[in-house]
Amino acid sequence: MTAFSESVEQQRFDRLMSLSPSAKLVYRALENDHPLTTQEIHEETLLPPRTARYALNKLTDANLVTEQVNPHDPRSQLYIPQPIAEQ
Repeated sequence: MTAFSESVEQQRFDRLMSLSPSAKLVYRALENDHPLTTQEIHEETLLPPRTARYALNKLTDANLVTEQVNPHDPRSQLYIPQPIAEQ
C-alpha cells in the first residue's frame, strides 16, 4: 500500500471514529453482511428504523457508505460500506 492510499484509509477511519455509536454499529453490520437494505439493517442492529436511517445518512454524507438501487425492489436502496483502515 502506498503512502497516499494509507493516508486516504486513515482519513476514512478518522471520519468513522467521529460519528455516533449508532453509525459505527450500522457500518459494522454492513461490513459483516453487505449489501443490506434499511429494513435489514434495522433487523440486524436492533436499532429503531429512524435511527438506522439517520446513521445511514451520516455514513453516506461522510462517504463511508454507498447506496444502490435494489434490483429486487427498485423502491428500496442497498447500502454497501467503503473499506477503511484497521488500527
